[in-house]
Amino acid sequence: MSEALIPLCSSAELVDGGDAVPFDVVHAGETCRAFAIRFEGRVHAYLNRCAHVAMEMDYQPNRFFDDSGRWLLCATHGAAYAPDTGACAGGPCRGGLVRITLSESGGVVHWHTAWNLSPIEF
Repeated sequence: MSEALIPLCSSAELVDGGDAVPFDVVHAGETCRAFAIRFEGRVHAYLNRCAHVAMEMDYQPNRFFDDSGRWLLCATHGAAYAPDTGACAGGPCRGGLVRITLSESGGVVHWHTAWNLSPIEF
């Protein structure tokens, strides 16, 4: 499958350390939730799946950042991840988060499909 750019949201919807924008993807043949965030001015996206135990991480809908806005946290077991790389930064982790490539231009954030990620059609 070739890569495609899928409009996700307006750039203004992603605020540094703020709420995430959720979206659905197919990963390894399974429909999964994903989320996009902004950290230090750049947009990033990951599967909403903790590397410790494959479960969704947000403690409230679309809330992943800790109170400082510096770390992404798994609400269940407290695993912490670096927002810019998805790497495990502490707590129970077995690797990092699965990254989804984003780009931003013209006031719109796009996600890039790849061989293992595809958009969900509604």
